[in-house]
Amino acid sequence: MDWIVKLFTGEGIAPTIIYLAISIFAGLMLGKIKIKGITLGITWVLFIGIAISALGITLNHDMLHIVKEFGLILFVTGVGLQVGPGFFNSFKSGGLAMNLMALTGVVLGVLITVIIAKLSGENLADMAGVYTGAITNTPGLSAAQQAVGDLGIDGASDRLAAGYAVAYPLAVVGMIVSCILLRPLCRIDLKKEPTVEAVSGQPSAVKEKVKSRSLNPLIPIFVIIALGILLGSIPIPVGMKAPVKLGLAGGPLVVAILAGWLGVKKEWFGTDFTDGQGVHMLREVGIALFLAGVGLGAGGKFIETVQVHYMWVVYGVIITMVPPLIVATFGRLVLKLNYYTLMGYIGGSHTDPPTLAFANTVAPDGCKLPNMGYATVYPLTMFLRIFSAQLLVLLAV
Repeated sequence: MDWIVKLFTGEGIAPTIIYLAISIFAGLMLGKIKIKGITLGITWVLFIGIAISALGITLNHDMLHIVKEFGLILFVTGVGLQVGPGFFNSFKSGGLAMNLMALTGVVLGVLITVIIAKLSGENLADMAGVYTGAITNTPGLSAAQQAVGDLGIDGASDRLAAGYAVAYPLAVVGMIVSCILLRPLCRIDLKKEPTVEAVSGQPSAVKEKVKSRSLNPLIPIFVIIALGILLGSIPIPVGMKAPVKLGLAGGPLVVAILAGWLGVKKEWFGTDFTDGQGVHMLREVGIALFLAGVGLGAGGKFIETVQVHYMWVVYGVIITMVPPLIVATFGRLVLKLNYYTLMGYIGGSHTDPPTLAFANTVAPDGCKLPNMGYATVYPLTMFLRIFSAQLLVLLAV
C-alpha cells in the first residue's frame, strides 16, 4: 500500500495530474448545484484546488505552471474562434455605442481600483488580483501574473491569485444583483419591455454554409497558438518601467479572432472549426486546467490572504457593481437601450457567463437580446481587461 501513499503525497508528475483531475472532476460536479438559479459553475474548480492545496499537499509547481498557462491559451483560443465571425460587425452603429460603454466601464473599474488602493494603503499590484476577480476575468489574472513575473516581484503571483479567488464569488452574485437593481433605478417594467430590438451591427449567427475542408482542424489550432504566442511576446512601450504585452492570453486571442473571422468570411476553414462542439470543448478544457492549476498553486496563500486582507471582499464588490450600474443606467436613460440588451452588456463587460445565463432566464422565451448584448461587447472588453490588469501592476512599481 506504500505506493498509494506515495502517489497521493509525492511531488512528482503522477500526483500532480491526479490532483488536477480531482479538482476538475469535483469542481464540475459542484458547479451543477444552483441556489435560486445562481451557480458559480466552473469556478468551483478553482476553490476545490485551493482547498486541496490548503491541506498542505505539495505538488510539482513547474508542471502546475505549464498546465495553467497552456490551459489559458486553449481557453482564449476557443473564445476567439467563437466570437471571431461577428467581431468586426460589432463596431457598427448601435454596436459602437455599446462598445464605448464597455470602454467607459473598464476605465471606471481601473479608476475605482486605484482610488481604493490610495485610500486604503493597499498595494496596487495586489489590488490587480482583486480587480481581475471582481470582473471575473481569468485572462486578465494571467496577464497580471506574467507582468509581476517579468518585473521580478517575489510572491506577487500567488497574492494575485488569492485576491482573484477572494473577489470572484461575490462578483458573480454582484453582477446579477446589478441587473436586478437596474429595474428600480430606471423604472423598468418587464411587462412593457420589447423582446425584439433591431440594432445595426450587432453580431448575428452565421447562417452561410462553409465548404468542408479536408484539413485536420488540429493543424490550424496549433498554428494559431504558435502565432499568438509570438504576437503576445512583442513588447509595447508605454513609457513605464516595463512594456505592456498582449501576453500568453491576449496574443492567441487576437490571432484566434482573426482566424475565426477569416474562417467564415474567406472560407479558410470548415464550419465545425469556428462554431462547433470541438471549439467549445477546447474552451472548457482550457479554463478547467487553468483554474485547477491556479487553485492548487495558491491554496496556502489564499487562507493567509483572507485572514489578513478580509477587506478585499468589500473592495471587490465595489469594483464589481459600481461601474456597470453607472454605465447601464446611462445606457438606459440616455441611449434608451433595451433592458434585456443591457443585462447582456453587464455580463459581457465583465466577461461573465453566469450573468448571461441569468439574463436569459429573465428574458421571455425566444428573446435573443441578452446574447446579442453580451456578444457585442465581449471581444473588446476581453482586450481591455487584459491590458488594464497589466497597467495596474505597472502603476504599482
